[in-house]
Amino acid sequence: MKRMFLAMAFILSLSTICLAGSPGGNSARNPDPSQYILLNLMYRDSTVQDFQQIDSVFGSSAQRKIAVGAAYAISYLQYSPAHCDSMLRKVLSLSRQYDIPVFIRWDGESYWGARPDLWNWWDPNKPGYNPKNKYDVEWDWWSPDSAVKIGWRNWGSQARVLPMPNLMAPRYKQACDSAMRRLVPIVVDWWHALPDSLKYLFAGMSVGWESAIGVNNWYYNDGNSLLNKPESDDPTYGLNVHKLPSRGVQAIGYAAVSTLGLAHSGQLTANMIAEVVRVHLEELSKICYDLGVPRDHIFTHCGGWGKGDPTNYAALNKYSCPGWSFYDFAYDPALDYDPMNALKKNTAPYWSANEWLYDWGHSTSEINWLLAIENTLSMPKIRYLSIYNWEPVRFNQAAVEAIRVATKFR
Repeated sequence: MKRMFLAMAFILSLSTICLAGSPGGNSARNPDPSQYILLNLMYRDSTVQDFQQIDSVFGSSAQRKIAVGAAYAISYLQYSPAHCDSMLRKVLSLSRQYDIPVFIRWDGESYWGARPDLWNWWDPNKPGYNPKNKYDVEWDWWSPDSAVKIGWRNWGSQARVLPMPNLMAPRYKQACDSAMRRLVPIVVDWWHALPDSLKYLFAGMSVGWESAIGVNNWYYNDGNSLLNKPESDDPTYGLNVHKLPSRGVQAIGYAAVSTLGLAHSGQLTANMIAEVVRVHLEELSKICYDLGVPRDHIFTHCGGWGKGDPTNYAALNKYSCPGWSFYDFAYDPALDYDPMNALKKNTAPYWSANEWLYDWGHSTSEINWLLAIENTLSMPKIRYLSIYNWEPVRFNQAAVEAIRVATKFR
């Protein structure tokens, strides 16, 4: 009954705005939007087509209180420096060309295929081999002899991935630091070169990608023995995200916890892992901050799953604004217990729904999409929601129309 009342009230408010001629009144607004709806773009060379589509569907965000923008990930350890630089400059150029705000995601966790010199500690017949690399990957116990060779991820279906990096390993951190100190100034210089009327095109940047240990890269018990076996032999039972710290599989995180000096033996705890993630995100945030990006344009993207998961609190630091993913709670993030509790300690000017998708993108109800957007963006201090992903959502007419209405009349 409450939802029906909210729906009717919201529709009525939109109708009132329409009758009042709101589009004509937009010209009196400050040109800088107060919020963004970001459409996350999949990595591909045809990015120009995505910008063209967004421009065609939503038009200019100039003078709007809520701007429609594009979010783009740069996985700086997955590709060569030259390729990353080129893709970043291309996205920034497209933002300016089409007047579409852009948000940059820095990723050094989920993909690091171009750096076998950090992770290949086991195969002398492949590039990068060095037995000392076992200090740069995660362990499933307190010794480098327990270094992992493989990981698993489920972003729609289970797949093998490279071993989880040791987030505290000095060589790994140096690789991230070096890449970001090369890339972040490209964004800063581009932003400073924009005329004041277009500064809003820089929506911000984030560090981390649902940062956690053992979730988006987990390890099955005795997983190393599966490396050279067919993938069909892999276990498929996946995670129990509520079971901490193992997540229902073989716990990892020993390498990072040991490197940080939190423990070298005994029981691994969820609080230890959360502290590793907090330090990791704070260090990355500080790089951006030191390079001239103000705190209100830096966001963390923290992973937290299940009530009581302390990793949610790792999103908070003094250099950035916190951010989390919202899928099950996308309709009303206020019901997501742990991020909301973490926000009580937030001292940053903003926070974000760094990944967001209502009803996993399946709903064809425009009013439900509209209410989900409104419920999210009406929360205090939220800067943006980032829809994952533009590729499937663009074919959902209800979602597209809801975004149009929300950005045009709110």
